[in-house]
Amino acid sequence: MRDVAVLTFLTLDGVMQAPGQREEDPSGGFKHGGWAVNYWDEVMAQVMEEAMAAPYDLLLGRKTYESFAAYWPHIENDPVADKLNNATKFVTTSTLSKLEWKNSTPITGDIVAEVSRLKDHDGPLLQVHGSWQLIQTLLSHALIDEFRLWTFPRVVGPGKRLFGQDTVPTDLTLVKTKSTSNGVMMSIYRGADRSRRRS
Repeated sequence: MRDVAVLTFLTLDGVMQAPGQREEDPSGGFKHGGWAVNYWDEVMAQVMEEAMAAPYDLLLGRKTYESFAAYWPHIENDPVADKLNNATKFVTTSTLSKLEWKNSTPITGDIVAEVSRLKDHDGPLLQVHGSWQLIQTLLSHALIDEFRLWTFPRVVGPGKRLFGQDTVPTDLTLVKTKSTSNGVMMSIYRGADRSRRRS
Protein backbone atom coordinates (compact mmCIF):
# COMPACT_ATOMS: atom_id res chain seq x y z
CA MET A 1 0.00 0.00 0.00
CA ARG A 2 1.04 3.58 -0.48
CA ASP A 3 -0.07 6.98 0.73
CA VAL A 4 -1.40 10.12 -0.94
CA ALA A 5 0.29 13.36 0.11
CA VAL A 6 -0.92 16.81 -0.92
CA LEU A 7 1.85 19.35 -1.50
CA THR A 8 0.32 22.82 -1.54
CA PHE A 9 1.30 26.47 -1.28
CA LEU A 10 -1.19 28.57 0.70
CA THR A 11 -1.74 32.20 1.59
CA LEU A 12 -2.24 32.96 5.27
CA ASP A 13 -6.00 33.14 4.62
CA GLY A 14 -6.02 29.66 3.06
CA VAL A 15 -6.03 30.36 -0.70
CA MET A 16 -4.09 27.93 -2.92
CA GLN A 17 -5.10 29.40 -6.29
CA ALA A 18 -2.42 30.49 -8.78
CA PRO A 19 0.67 30.87 -6.59
CA GLY A 20 3.18 30.90 -9.44
CA GLN A 21 1.97 33.13 -12.27
CA ARG A 22 -0.46 36.02 -12.72
CA GLU A 23 -2.47 34.21 -15.42
CA GLU A 24 -2.04 30.71 -13.97
CA ASP A 25 -5.69 30.38 -12.91
CA PRO A 26 -7.90 33.49 -13.22
CA SER A 27 -11.12 31.49 -12.79
CA GLY A 28 -13.73 33.09 -10.56
CA GLY A 29 -12.23 36.50 -11.36
CA PHE A 30 -9.10 35.80 -9.31
CA LYS A 31 -6.72 38.74 -9.76
CA HIS A 32 -3.83 37.88 -7.46
CA GLY A 33 -1.99 35.16 -9.37
CA GLY A 34 1.72 34.95 -8.65
CA TRP A 35 1.38 35.81 -4.98
CA ALA A 36 4.22 33.40 -4.03
CA VAL A 37 6.84 34.55 -6.53
CA ASN A 38 8.76 36.94 -4.24
CA TYR A 39 9.42 34.04 -1.85
CA TRP A 40 10.15 31.41 -4.47
CA ASP A 41 13.87 30.59 -4.39
CA GLU A 42 14.18 29.86 -0.68
CA VAL A 43 10.87 28.01 -0.56
CA MET A 44 11.66 25.78 -3.53
CA ALA A 45 15.02 24.85 -2.00
CA GLN A 46 13.13 23.72 1.11
CA VAL A 47 10.51 21.88 -0.97
CA MET A 48 13.27 19.93 -2.71
CA GLU A 49 14.78 18.96 0.62
CA GLU A 50 11.60 18.17 2.52
CA ALA A 51 9.15 16.87 -0.06
CA MET A 52 10.82 15.96 -3.34
CA ALA A 53 14.01 14.18 -2.31
CA ALA A 54 12.50 10.71 -1.86
CA PRO A 55 10.96 8.84 -4.84
CA TYR A 56 7.33 9.68 -5.64
CA ASP A 57 4.69 9.45 -8.35
CA LEU A 58 2.48 12.41 -9.25
CA LEU A 59 -1.31 12.43 -9.11
CA LEU A 60 -2.58 15.44 -11.06
CA GLY A 61 -5.83 16.99 -12.17
CA ARG A 62 -6.21 17.80 -15.84
CA LYS A 63 -5.73 21.60 -15.55
CA THR A 64 -2.59 21.29 -13.44
CA TYR A 65 -1.26 18.64 -15.79
CA GLU A 66 -1.73 20.92 -18.80
CA SER A 67 -0.05 23.83 -16.99
CA PHE A 68 2.90 21.69 -15.87
CA ALA A 69 3.24 19.94 -19.24
CA ALA A 70 3.45 23.27 -21.05
CA TYR A 71 6.34 24.40 -18.84
CA TRP A 72 8.49 21.79 -17.11
CA PRO A 73 9.55 19.65 -20.12
CA HIS A 74 11.25 22.75 -21.57
CA ILE A 75 13.32 23.56 -18.47
CA GLU A 76 16.90 22.23 -18.51
CA ASN A 77 19.52 21.83 -15.79
CA ASP A 78 17.01 22.36 -13.01
CA PRO A 79 16.56 19.82 -10.18
CA VAL A 80 12.83 20.52 -9.77
CA ALA A 81 12.24 20.04 -13.50
CA ASP A 82 14.28 16.84 -13.50
CA LYS A 83 12.21 15.39 -10.66
CA LEU A 84 8.87 16.31 -12.22
CA ASN A 85 9.81 15.26 -15.74
CA ASN A 86 11.07 11.85 -14.65
CA ALA A 87 8.24 11.06 -12.22
CA THR A 88 5.40 8.74 -13.21
CA LYS A 89 2.31 10.91 -13.62
CA PHE A 90 -1.29 9.76 -13.15
CA VAL A 91 -3.69 12.31 -14.64
CA THR A 92 -7.41 12.47 -13.89
CA THR A 93 -9.16 13.52 -17.07
CA SER A 94 -12.34 13.01 -19.03
CA THR A 95 -11.24 15.10 -22.02
CA LEU A 96 -7.59 14.44 -22.88
CA SER A 97 -7.13 11.56 -25.30
CA LYS A 98 -3.34 11.82 -25.55
CA LEU A 99 -0.81 12.82 -22.89
CA GLU A 100 2.41 14.16 -24.41
CA TRP A 101 4.47 14.66 -21.22
CA LYS A 102 6.62 11.58 -20.72
CA ASN A 103 5.64 8.95 -18.14
CA SER A 104 2.00 10.14 -18.08
CA THR A 105 -0.98 7.81 -17.70
CA PRO A 106 -4.64 8.92 -17.81
CA ILE A 107 -7.15 8.04 -15.08
CA THR A 108 -10.74 8.08 -16.30
CA GLY A 109 -14.10 6.90 -15.04
CA ASP A 110 -14.58 6.53 -11.29
CA ILE A 111 -11.76 8.67 -9.90
CA VAL A 112 -12.34 7.61 -6.29
CA ALA A 113 -12.17 3.94 -7.19
CA GLU A 114 -9.10 4.42 -9.38
CA VAL A 115 -7.20 6.40 -6.74
CA SER A 116 -8.15 3.80 -4.12
CA ARG A 117 -6.77 1.13 -6.44
CA LEU A 118 -3.50 3.05 -6.84
CA LYS A 119 -3.21 3.36 -3.07
CA ASP A 120 -3.71 -0.39 -2.65
CA HIS A 121 -0.78 -1.21 -4.93
CA ASP A 122 2.88 -1.10 -4.01
CA GLY A 123 4.85 1.90 -5.18
CA PRO A 124 6.27 5.24 -4.11
CA LEU A 125 4.29 8.00 -2.44
CA LEU A 126 1.56 9.59 -4.58
CA GLN A 127 2.05 13.37 -4.45
CA VAL A 128 -0.69 15.79 -5.50
CA HIS A 129 0.54 19.20 -6.69
CA GLY A 130 -1.95 21.98 -7.43
CA SER A 131 -5.08 20.19 -8.72
CA TRP A 132 -7.67 21.99 -6.60
CA GLN A 133 -10.71 20.15 -7.97
CA LEU A 134 -9.04 16.75 -7.58
CA ILE A 135 -8.08 17.61 -4.00
CA GLN A 136 -11.70 18.42 -3.19
CA THR A 137 -12.71 14.96 -4.42
CA LEU A 138 -9.97 13.30 -2.39
CA LEU A 139 -10.91 15.32 0.71
CA SER A 140 -14.59 14.41 0.43
CA HIS A 141 -13.69 10.70 0.37
CA ALA A 142 -10.94 10.84 3.05
CA LEU A 143 -8.28 9.63 0.59
CA ILE A 144 -5.48 11.99 1.70
CA ASP A 145 -2.95 10.64 4.19
CA GLU A 146 -0.63 13.61 4.52
CA PHE A 147 -0.62 17.38 3.96
CA ARG A 148 2.66 19.12 3.15
CA LEU A 149 1.76 22.79 3.38
CA TRP A 150 3.79 25.93 2.78
CA THR A 151 1.95 28.93 4.22
CA PHE A 152 3.06 32.33 2.90
CA PRO A 153 2.73 35.62 4.80
CA ARG A 154 0.24 37.02 2.30
CA VAL A 155 -3.53 37.46 2.38
CA VAL A 156 -5.48 37.77 -0.88
CA GLY A 157 -9.16 37.49 0.07
CA PRO A 158 -11.47 35.43 -2.18
CA GLY A 159 -10.01 32.47 -4.05
CA LYS A 160 -9.89 28.68 -4.14
CA ARG A 161 -9.21 27.40 -0.64
CA LEU A 162 -7.60 24.10 0.18
CA PHE A 163 -10.34 22.86 2.50
CA GLY A 164 -13.74 23.12 0.82
CA GLN A 165 -17.19 22.61 2.27
CA ASP A 166 -17.26 18.86 1.50
CA THR A 167 -14.08 18.09 3.45
CA VAL A 168 -14.54 15.13 5.80
CA PRO A 169 -13.83 16.27 9.39
CA THR A 170 -10.71 14.61 10.79
CA ASP A 171 -7.98 15.09 13.36
CA LEU A 172 -4.47 15.75 12.10
CA THR A 173 -1.10 15.30 13.75
CA LEU A 174 1.68 17.82 13.14
CA VAL A 175 4.79 15.77 12.38
CA LYS A 176 7.20 18.48 11.24
CA THR A 177 7.43 22.23 10.99
CA LYS A 178 10.08 24.61 9.70
CA SER A 179 10.22 28.22 8.56
CA THR A 180 12.21 30.08 5.93
CA SER A 181 14.03 33.33 6.66
CA ASN A 182 11.47 35.22 4.54
CA GLY A 183 8.56 34.11 6.71
CA VAL A 184 7.10 31.09 4.90
CA MET A 185 6.04 28.30 7.27
CA MET A 186 6.26 24.63 6.29
CA SER A 187 3.89 22.34 8.18
CA ILE A 188 3.56 18.61 7.56
CA TYR A 189 0.43 16.96 8.95
CA ARG A 190 -0.79 13.39 8.89
CA GLY A 191 -4.21 12.04 9.70
CA ALA A 192 -4.14 10.80 13.31
CA ASP A 193 -4.86 7.19 12.34
CA ARG A 194 -2.22 7.36 9.58
CA SER A 195 0.36 8.61 12.08
CA ARG A 196 -0.32 5.64 14.34
CA ARG A 197 -0.10 3.29 11.35
CA ARG A 198 3.33 4.65 10.43
CA SER A 199 4.79 4.45 13.95
